[in-house]
Amino acid sequence: MAKNKIKLDIGTIYQKEEKGIYYFRYQVNGQRKAVSLKTKNQKDAIKKAESYVPTIKATSHEVISAHVKEARRLTDRKKLLLLSDAWDTYSKHPDRATPATVHEQKSYKATLQEFFRFVNAPDGMAIRDITPAITNEFADHLRTTAVSVTTHNRKIKRLRKIFDTLKEYCDLNPFAAPSIRRKPREEQELNVRRISFTKEQEQKILEVLGDPKYKVMHKSEIRVIYYLGMFTGQRLKDCVLLRWDKLDMERRKIWVKQFKTAKEVTIPMSSKLLPILEEALKWKKNEYVCPNVAKRYKQTDRDGKVVGDNHVNHDVMRVIRWTGLEPSVEVPGRKRKVTVYGFHSLRHSFASHCAEAGVPKAVLLSILGTDSSIADKYYTHIGDEAQEKAIAAISGDSVTLSDRKRIEDALALIRSGEGSPMEILAQVEKILSN
Repeated sequence: MAKNKIKLDIGTIYQKEEKGIYYFRYQVNGQRKAVSLKTKNQKDAIKKAESYVPTIKATSHEVISAHVKEARRLTDRKKLLLLSDAWDTYSKHPDRATPATVHEQKSYKATLQEFFRFVNAPDGMAIRDITPAITNEFADHLRTTAVSVTTHNRKIKRLRKIFDTLKEYCDLNPFAAPSIRRKPREEQELNVRRISFTKEQEQKILEVLGDPKYKVMHKSEIRVIYYLGMFTGQRLKDCVLLRWDKLDMERRKIWVKQFKTAKEVTIPMSSKLLPILEEALKWKKNEYVCPNVAKRYKQTDRDGKVVGDNHVNHDVMRVIRWTGLEPSVEVPGRKRKVTVYGFHSLRHSFASHCAEAGVPKAVLLSILGTDSSIADKYYTHIGDEAQEKAIAAISGDSVTLSDRKRIEDALALIRSGEGSPMEILAQVEKILSN
């Protein structure tokens, strides 16, 4: 039912729902018409509706055509926003995106500029002139640039946000169509993934960090950072910027408020980590456990973008190369190499070691952070040995009824996931051995 009706000399202004957009209803040659006034402001709605009145009163097609052109020119004037002015308008808009980092803020601008370069727009082209056909062409172009599915979709998401913010200057958001986004399954044949370190590889890392023939800036602090990663499972930034006030040496506790998720976790201090931190106390000069690396990590460029994190990450990768591992590999169809070994591999290793030791998943999540998807990777299987026994039993040529019953019971136990991996493994072995 129409609400908040306003009668004009010709036609009626109304809302379909309370506080909704205003519409203008009128009659031409005995036929009822209705148009959206595209505003929730009553004064603007009345002004727009009155601009249609001369057209409705016109008695010839020629006059109607002239009035329509004039009305469009008048109503579109407010909406006109040239591409050259788009970023300046967006960056001052109250509904713009507010990323947490300067890097992501600059990425919004860079992505918009990349799109405008692709369009190669002539002078005078406006935001309202960008059509879904153009954005489809841009999406197809991105597919040829050898970027990952994630990077492709991140760029589309930024542009969708920009055009949604500037919706008063265009009739629809040309980046809203799902078809211009890529699906994760497009990379399902990409077998490259982040690999966890084995205990032997971790030991090799500690050995090269203790070998004086290997050189890296602030090596003693880098060594502490590696120990923190190995024995807390925290991310590189959390380890680099760890402060002394988050350590309780007497109670052997570490508190971390994770930068990525803002989650707070409490971690017992490993007996292997404790002497390393006590050694670090000797160089204590400010609030950071690793003061020199922390200072370097926080370095910014003249625009305020953090650039020091890349420098520190390069040093971390150098240590991995000392062990004979290659951190990144080339992947067909990708412009950049894909990292397989990095500091984040320590986080995977931490989860892997916990799973192998039968540590309950909930305990691991209390250390890594409750939203960690890494835990799922290492807790989805309960032991290769038990599974191999089940498959071997099924494949046997002489399987008795009692054998089948034991196999079914073992498989049911595996699927149930009840208990820790080590507990399930022990129960499966017991079932199959009876």
